[in-house]
Order: sequence, then structure tokens, then C-alpha cells
Amino acid sequence: MKPTTRLYEAGQSLWLDNITRALLESGGLARYIADLGITGLTSNPTIFDLAIRGGHEYDASIRSRGPGLSDEALFLELAIEDLTRAADLFRPVHTATHGVDGWVSLEVSPKLAYDTAGSVVAARELHARARRPNLYIKIPGTPEGVPAIEEAIFAGVPINVTLLFSCEQYVAAAEAYLRGIERRVAAGLDPLVPSVASLFVSRWDVAVAGKIPADLDHRLGIAVAKQTYRAYRRLLDSDRWLRLLNRGAGAQRLLWGSTGTKDPKAPDTLYVTGLAAPHTVNTIPEKTLHAFADHGEVGAMLPADGGDAEEILARFRKAGVDVDALATELQQKGAAAFVTSWDALLACIADKRAALRQAG
Repeated sequence: MKPTTRLYEAGQSLWLDNITRALLESGGLARYIADLGITGLTSNPTIFDLAIRGGHEYDASIRSRGPGLSDEALFLELAIEDLTRAADLFRPVHTATHGVDGWVSLEVSPKLAYDTAGSVVAARELHARARRPNLYIKIPGTPEGVPAIEEAIFAGVPINVTLLFSCEQYVAAAEAYLRGIERRVAAGLDPLVPSVASLFVSRWDVAVAGKIPADLDHRLGIAVAKQTYRAYRRLLDSDRWLRLLNRGAGAQRLLWGSTGTKDPKAPDTLYVTGLAAPHTVNTIPEKTLHAFADHGEVGAMLPADGGDAEEILARFRKAGVDVDALATELQQKGAAAFVTSWDALLACIADKRAALRQAG
């Protein structure tokens, strides 16, 4: 039995952090579903930029769109085209798991990260355009994104909360989800609006590399994840949540994002083995998926009480790391990096359109 299958049997879903038209057309994604137990996928502007820039698979679709479309509108059409195809591949998984798994994700413009009203409007429009029950819309968990999450959930839009870096940021997003569901219950609406909350992990360790004692290398991200997992498990056991469960709601699952190992000296499966936990999702890059399928190990699950998280975080604070300030900085830098990627993606679209026009 492959390690990926063992991880799924332990209760964790593996989603691919990648999508390309080549992966769809070659049957690669279908093979990952059949052979490696992949049960969903996520996307972001950088992934699409690399896919469009790196080949010719999108040329025909770009040519077929008229010049009246803006570069952003054209990109969204291409992304929805890919993601609806992927969503259809995952529909059997979605059906078999009663909507728990089998999801794909599409991001609102990163330029809306600090625009509450704009995020809500974009989320509703994108979900309506995709017309797939197993497509999440990504909204970042910034201070302005949190009320947008509540409003989108209340509107019945499935949401993947992205750009979460700390336990506190996760709790704010989870409470926004709960408020949205509670409002639906009060309004007599269906309380089953799925959601995941994505905690980014590896960027913590990149941020402190070379600034801490060697015995703390590669330990900060997993410590923050353990602390967050404790809050997640407590929330699932709370009276507030259980009341909603009794009304037919579904749990917002915790998702581990940014789980590719950045340091070549660290194990390439570090954030897969170290984050195994039931009722969670790990969305992993293709390279990490192959590594884990080849030589990954499934060990002990994350402890529900957070294990040694507080002890490890205290050691980082003693070493001069302001964990709370760093969480805010990572979220702000992450939002800025997504805008940079978005601008690069739209520039890529513009260049591709110009080259195709010139080629006739």
C-alpha cells in the first residue's frame, strides 16, 4: 500500500497544489486520483502563470476569445475552463464522500485582499459562473477578508480561506464561518455550506532560517500547526459547533498549505509526515507528492492537545522571534506576493495575446 493511501486511511485528504491544462489533457490528474489517492486540488496565480507561460496548451483558447475581453477577464475564463474540468474529474470523489472531498479552488483577485465588499461580490460571481458544486472560492483571511468570509458563507458560497499563518488568524476565520452558518440557520436556510481554512506552514521556517539556534531549524511551522490543530479540535468539540452540527451543518476542515520543503537540507516530506492528522487536508506540490508516494512514512498523528507546541514556541520567543508580529508580517507579505504574481500573470496573458496576434 502506497504511503499516500495509508495517509488517506488515517483520515487525512491529500490535495494537489497544482493545475495545468497539460496535466488535464495527458490524463496525469486522473492517474493521481486513481493511483495516489489525490482527492482535490488547489490553484493560485503563480501556478497558472507558469502553466500559461511554459507551453502552448492555452494558445487555442486564447485565440478563440475576442479582443474585447480584458486580460483579467480572459484569465478567469481560462482558469474556470481548467477548474471545471478538474471539478468534473473529482465529482465521483465528491459524491462518494457526501461533499467532504473532491474539491477544487479558484481565487478571487489578490487585489481584493483588503476589500471586504469587493471580495464578496467577486466570490458570488465566480461561483455562479463556474456552476460546479465542488468548487471553492478562495478569500484571504486578512482583517478585511474575515467579514467577507462570513458574508460569502451566509450567501451560500463554499469558501477556501487562504493566507492564514497563525492560530489567532485561523480562529478569526473559523468564527467568521460559524457566524455565517448561524445566520443561515436563523434565516431558515440550508446550513450545509462547505469550507476549509488554509494554514500556510513552510514560510515560517523560511522566515527564521539562519536567525535561530540550529536545533530549532524546521520546527517553527509545525509548532504553529500543532497549536492551530489544538484550537481546531477544541472548536469541533464545542457546544457552539455541536449545535450547528445538529442542524445539519458540516465542519470547516483545517487545511495545511505551503507544505513543500524549501530547504534542500531538510527532508523533502517534512511537512507531510509532520502534519498527519485526521479530518484535515494537506495540499502539496507535485514534486512533494511524488516524494511522499516514493518514500514517505506515516507516523503518529498530531496530538489533539497540541503536544509540545507551546514549549517549542516559547523557545523561539526566547531566541528573539516575535511570533505574533511575524504572523502579521507573513500574511501581509503573502498578500503582496500574490498581487505581484497576479500582475505577472496578467502581463503573461497580454504578451501571449500579442504574440499570437502577430503570428496570425
